[in-house]
Amino acid sequence: MNTMTHKGYAARIEYSDEDSCFIGHIAGINDIIGFHGDSVAQLRTAFEEAVEDYLETCEKLNRPPQKPYSGNLMLRLPPEVHAAIATAEVSGKSINQWTTDTLADILQTQSS
Repeated sequence: MNTMTHKGYAARIEYSDEDSCFIGHIAGINDIIGFHGDSVAQLRTAFEEAVEDYLETCEKLNRPPQKPYSGNLMLRLPPEVHAAIATAEVSGKSINQWTTDTLADILQTQSS
């Protein structure tokens, strides 16, 4: 899966059959920032302009822009899964590093 990104922000994109255009929003933040385009090229331009406008507006309002992803992810796991993952420490890796490596491997496999 390819994701449209700009300056660390990702686009969530849908197609409107009613309007015959692509409609997007910046994903991962609480502020609602939308954009649209009739083609992928127009959508990309509109997305990049929306990100730039968002960053400029935040600067003018003297407030920090929301960050799309902090790097922290909380998970609830069944105890048996947690225990199995904890064996990663035997290989010299922390649970965090093992999980990061495993998820990165899965994402790499899916994108190939």
